[in-house]
Amino acid sequence: MRYHKIDTRLFVKNRQRLSEQLAPRSVVILLSNDRMPTNADGTLPFKQNSNLFYLTGVDQEDSILVFAPDHPNEKLRTQLFLKETNAYTEVWEGHKLSKEEGTSLSGIEEIQWSSNFGASLKEILIECDHVYLYQNEHLRAETKVEMANERFTQKIKKDYPLHQFKRLAPLLYDLRMIKSDVEIGLIKEACRITELGFRAILPVVKSDIWEFEVEAEYLCHFLKNRATGFAYEPIIAGGANSCILHYTMNDQKLNTGDLLLMDVGATYGNYNADMTRTIPVDGKFSSRQKQIYNAVLRVKNGAMDLLRPGCLISEYHQEVGTMMTEELLKLGLLTTKEVKNQDPKWPAYKKYFMHGTSHHLGLDVHDVWVANKKVTAGMVFTVEPGIYLSEEGFGIRLEDDILIAENGNINLMEDIPIEIDEIEDLMNQ
Repeated sequence: MRYHKIDTRLFVKNRQRLSEQLAPRSVVILLSNDRMPTNADGTLPFKQNSNLFYLTGVDQEDSILVFAPDHPNEKLRTQLFLKETNAYTEVWEGHKLSKEEGTSLSGIEEIQWSSNFGASLKEILIECDHVYLYQNEHLRAETKVEMANERFTQKIKKDYPLHQFKRLAPLLYDLRMIKSDVEIGLIKEACRITELGFRAILPVVKSDIWEFEVEAEYLCHFLKNRATGFAYEPIIAGGANSCILHYTMNDQKLNTGDLLLMDVGATYGNYNADMTRTIPVDGKFSSRQKQIYNAVLRVKNGAMDLLRPGCLISEYHQEVGTMMTEELLKLGLLTTKEVKNQDPKWPAYKKYFMHGTSHHLGLDVHDVWVANKKVTAGMVFTVEPGIYLSEEGFGIRLEDDILIAENGNINLMEDIPIEIDEIEDLMNQ
């Protein structure tokens, strides 16, 4: 693996925290993601199931966790099943985890090969009443492909119809929202690597280079610093492309006078950064660009102050909307009449700022959460307001990642330049 080994105690503690939420005589069964096919005999790069990683630290396909913390047989309480390797696999695919390495990563002593899973499961289930299974319950999930956990759910319900099946997702989502010190350190490292990439591109950006050249510069610095790569498909959007919220073509030339919006982050140890910066292609903002930029920056800074322990995200988004409305009124982009007559379900400010301000961040970029749970110390959020003026050919979004704390939030991206003067100075050195 490219990243440094993560402290095994993280995964031991995560399993302990989960065990406290389980009904008596329970077993948790969690499978790794599939290695997804492309065409012919090709496959996409493997991406681990973030919940399995959260509980084991194992970043390998064909892995299974079976966790029955109060099973009468101590050896069957926590088992990790790994893909058995051989000389042929080593030649074609490279090294796979040994049993000893599985223990070193996860802290689990009982490691078996995946071929033994069926027989072992039968022995465990005899002493269990409740079976916790995972299904992706993220509110924004669009699951069009049946994954390993879904296939296994169908099979075990057919093979063991008299057991009581329970949802694992709500328990894990509740735990994952609060980040431990180790997790925060991993997110900080992803942010640090993202900063290195951003600083490296500032003197490179100029008119007549291509968006994908900027993307390549980021990737170079990410990989050189042990990131796995991009946390998500990067948005490198020059000119009018910056008004396309999920623009990822990154295939246009940068032009004189344009702004360049870059929504990009590194992933390190499977934990993610999520940054957006908007910079002038020629190294100098125009007066109009400065005007809009400073309005977005004020909203971002104000939103970071609003996002405090005890608040509800739904109420927070409404307050940020009020702040943005005030800025748009000052800019003359909205009139008091438009605001007075606005549809509460789609407020007037949505014409220029149509997306949400914040989402949880962690093992997933749009990390899991439990609806209607109040903001709590230890959560990590993005803060990312924007103003998009398609009729003027540019959009501006600014985004930082913040750690919620009892005595004042911590901006995990405070070292990444964001003020106009600093960006211009760095671009013109």
